[in-house]
Amino acid sequence: MANFKLDIANLDSIIKKTVEAINNSKSEIYDIAEGARKECGRLEYELEELKKLVLKTMSKVSFLENEMKESKKELMILSKNHDKHSEEKIKKAYEKTDELRVQLLISREMERHYINRRNDLEIRLKEAYKTLKKADSLISNVSVSLECLTGDLHKVSVKLEDVQQRQLIGLKIIKAQEEERQRVARDIHDGPAQSMSNAIMKAEICERLVESEPVKTKSELKNLKFVVRNTLRDVRRIIYDLRPMSLDDLGLIPTLQRHIETYQEESDTIVVFKTRGFFKDLKPIISLTVFRLVQEAISNVKKHANAKNVTINLEFLKRELTLNISDDGRGFDASVMTVKNESDNSGFGLFSMKERVELLGGNFEIDSAIGEGTNISIDVPLIPEEEVSNG
Repeated sequence: MANFKLDIANLDSIIKKTVEAINNSKSEIYDIAEGARKECGRLEYELEELKKLVLKTMSKVSFLENEMKESKKELMILSKNHDKHSEEKIKKAYEKTDELRVQLLISREMERHYINRRNDLEIRLKEAYKTLKKADSLISNVSVSLECLTGDLHKVSVKLEDVQQRQLIGLKIIKAQEEERQRVARDIHDGPAQSMSNAIMKAEICERLVESEPVKTKSELKNLKFVVRNTLRDVRRIIYDLRPMSLDDLGLIPTLQRHIETYQEESDTIVVFKTRGFFKDLKPIISLTVFRLVQEAISNVKKHANAKNVTINLEFLKRELTLNISDDGRGFDASVMTVKNESDNSGFGLFSMKERVELLGGNFEIDSAIGEGTNISIDVPLIPEEEVSNG
């Protein structure tokens, strides 16, 4: 017993030193993140100003092109009837045309210069966002580590009390919520927000060209239609990722069938989906959980397994449902999953699936070996134990 207390004391000392080292590094990470955030803001402002210059220069080029056409036309008329006009007038017409030509060349060069600068800024902004994302992710991981390390030492003991387990689950839920919010914000910023900015620019171009260059305007309108259609598709995808509306409208089975059909169209994998039984009052949380489990499982197959065939069996029993997902892919060492750190991205999908099932009081088992495919077995109670005992 004395040795056990001594080990705990040593562990407490190690944890305190680790916490101190992490805290010292945390401020530096915050500085990096803040610097990256400011750089993103500066580049965004500079990019917006440059876009205005591009539009302004394009408008000036269009104006000068029209002026050039009129000047050439006037010069041609004067040249044909040179005997009817003074030499001074013809000379001024030549000088005007030459001056417009020079202005047009300069404006076109400025237009190319601004466009190149805009493209360069967009690349730099994209890289700055990547840096900011990495810094924010590191801050999130450091914060979670600090929460775990500064918690009660009983969290690292063999027997975890129920309250401590709930605290850990709550921490993971908060982390998952923040990561989901970051993902949605990133998806909206990188997708619909950028596309709508592009659509506004194209609309302004059309507005300026509609009278002077109807053919070019028609081409720009086609591009605008393409941008808006893609934006609508991205918005629908983001909404679908948050929660498929068909779960409420059609139910679990049709939603899974539709998702699997889409998955097969986008990959070279054959998916066989079989169901058995029926449960009348399936709770929304269970429907959503089963959908997310299938979604995550076949996503992992696509990313890692390199499988040709996947079989999904969903069965509704009297008081529980069972879900079995198997593939003939490359497989992996399943024993690694029991010791893999939860911050390791390569295994987080499986841990996330396991936690979803356990939060519903179910069981999650995975059987895999290198070169032998993977089999996931899940069972989730449809009726809580207290309701079973009362019945």
